[in-house]
Amino acid sequence: MPESKAKNDPIDARLVRRLAGILNDTGLTEIEVERGDLRIKVARNLTAATPTVYAAAPAPAPAATAAAPRAAEPEYAGDLVKSPMVGTIYLQPEPGAPPFVRVGDMVAEGQTLVLVEAMKTMNPIPAPRAGRILEMLVADGQPVEFGEPLAVIG
Repeated sequence: MPESKAKNDPIDARLVRRLAGILNDTGLTEIEVERGDLRIKVARNLTAATPTVYAAAPAPAPAATAAAPRAAEPEYAGDLVKSPMVGTIYLQPEPGAPPFVRVGDMVAEGQTLVLVEAMKTMNPIPAPRAGRILEMLVADGQPVEFGEPLAVIG
C-alpha cells in the first residue's frame, strides 16, 4: 500500500487486529468501537473460522441502527443487574479470594457485585440498589456482552 494512502486511511489495522484477537480470546461473536466519526465493528460468523470486519464512517445515530432479533429474555423475580460493557466476569477480587457476593447475601447500593475486565482494566460493577442477591447469572471467567444480565437483586 502506498504510504500516502496509509496516512489518509482512517481505519487502524492494528486496532482491527486487536479487536479480532479479543473475539478469538473471549469467544464473543462481535465487538464494536467508536472513535470520533469512525465506527469499527468486528463480527464473527458462527459458521466461519475467521472474523468478518465492518467499518463505517461517520457513525449513524443510535436510533437509526437496526437491532437484530433477540430471544425473549426470561422473567426474573427481581431487578436485573446488566453488564455495562463487553468483557470477562470475575466474581472475586483475586484468585482464591471469596466472591464479592453469594446468592442470599444482602447488598447495599453501590456495593461491588462482580468485576468486568475490559481491555486489561478491571471495572467494578456496583449494586444499583440495596437488596438480596436472588440469583447469579454468570460464572467466573465467563465472557459477557453489553447488556447481558449478571445478577438478580430482590
